[in-house]
Amino acid sequence: MSRMLPLVQNEVLKIIRKKRFYVVLLILIALIPMFTYAQMRQAQQFQKQAGTSDWRAELTQRIADYERTLGSSRVPEEWKKWRKIQIQKDEYHLENNVNPNEVSGLVFTQRFMENAIGLFIPLMVMVIASDLVSGEHTAGTIKLLLTRPVRRWRILTSKLIALILFTSLIVLATAVFSYLISGLVFGYGGWDLPIFSGFRINGSTVDFTHVHVLPLWQYLLMEMGLVWFAALVVGILSLMVSVLVRSTAAGMGVMLAVLIAGSILANMASSWTSAKYFFMVNLQLTDYLSGSVPPIEGMTLPFSLTVLALTAAAALVVSYVTFTKKDVLN
Repeated sequence: MSRMLPLVQNEVLKIIRKKRFYVVLLILIALIPMFTYAQMRQAQQFQKQAGTSDWRAELTQRIADYERTLGSSRVPEEWKKWRKIQIQKDEYHLENNVNPNEVSGLVFTQRFMENAIGLFIPLMVMVIASDLVSGEHTAGTIKLLLTRPVRRWRILTSKLIALILFTSLIVLATAVFSYLISGLVFGYGGWDLPIFSGFRINGSTVDFTHVHVLPLWQYLLMEMGLVWFAALVVGILSLMVSVLVRSTAAGMGVMLAVLIAGSILANMASSWTSAKYFFMVNLQLTDYLSGSVPPIEGMTLPFSLTVLALTAAAALVVSYVTFTKKDVLN
């Protein structure tokens, strides 16, 4: 471990000097106010449509609106299925007197992390990871790095540890900035707000057997753990591409295309059951906490975690074999 520490410190310094992490932070600071404003406008719009600030009346109105559309032949069956599930969940919230549309800085943070897990945060991690090895080729430092009396696997491990560190920092920074910025608009309270978890979807029916109440802060911590895991898997895949492709721009292009394809597939592949084995269709791990409909019927949290873990393990094997065997000096 004492041999690894200087290597890890060296990798951390490289990432900081390249200022990519600062770019990520600036992106977060620039975009989160925009999302906060959008959330505020949406809340105002819902209140205006319902004509009241009473959340029970708003929810009752939404249930009635959804029920009216279920008989329409112009509404796709997939949408009807989603609305049937949403009606059951809304009725459960009404029965238990829990407002699902509560607004606060912490609620915004929870919803932002939920929406950012599939594409936004993985893209931020990719910006760091795609440059870890290919950047050495671009800067011409790969020969200097590999002629040092250090085994190649140690060098790659130090890069992996630095990646884990910065993935953690990006997830944490996203949550902290979301809370601090949105709290200016929505307030900083709501840590103990009750939130339901454990909904299980069977076709268009919701199973409430395993539903339990959690305080929001605990739910958010669980969500951040899932976000961190999904982001780390994308980071490890980006590291593999960085080992295989010497151009950072090409590596980022490959990962960007894969992530966007996954985002599209998650919305379109409900009838293509084999697509559930693609890692990018399994990134939306927080959907299992909130009880949302999975992209493909039959997908569960253990299944998605297994697919992502196996994908990361395969990427690490390819990365280590290639980095230690490939003639990277030419």
